Amino acid sequence: MNTISRRLLHASAIRSNLVGPPDPISHIRPVLYTKSTPVQPDGVRHPYLLNEFTEGETDEEVQWALYQQQLDKFNHDYWFDSNTRFESAKQSVLSSLPDSVTGLQREQALSEFYKKWMVQESERQNEYSSEWRRRNIESISLATRLEWQNVRRRLFDLF
Repeated sequence: MNTISRRLLHASAIRSNLVGPPDPISHIRPVLYTKSTPVQPDGVRHPYLLNEFTEGETDEEVQWALYQQQLDKFNHDYWFDSNTRFESAKQSVLSSLPDSVTGLQREQALSEFYKKWMVQESERQNEYSSEWRRRNIESISLATRLEWQNVRRRLFDLF
């Protein structure tokens, strides 16, 4: 196999995405994609032709990139909301305790709160987990189709 053929089959330009510091509330570390696409805050495609901004990218590449960003937003939004509600409820429990409470009583009150919180949130957490898995499977499917398309394109360029 000659050098040109090997280059066509080898992913010489490995893309590496960057990971930012964790969000102080959701604790999710945002991914800063090296190939960003114009996305509106609600995750809808940009109103302009995408090929004006992303020269050489295929529709599948743009579709996968948009889907990844939407999945990241879904994940962040859920944990931001969940953690905000959790901290608010926890502070409510702590503020309802009298000043004379002992450390053990405080820990028992928090233990009871955590137990109730887990029961209360279990259905919501299960719904989130199911949706997150469904979206991840779709993301894997999109990525697989994209990689298959890239392999086919490389093979076509070879012959």
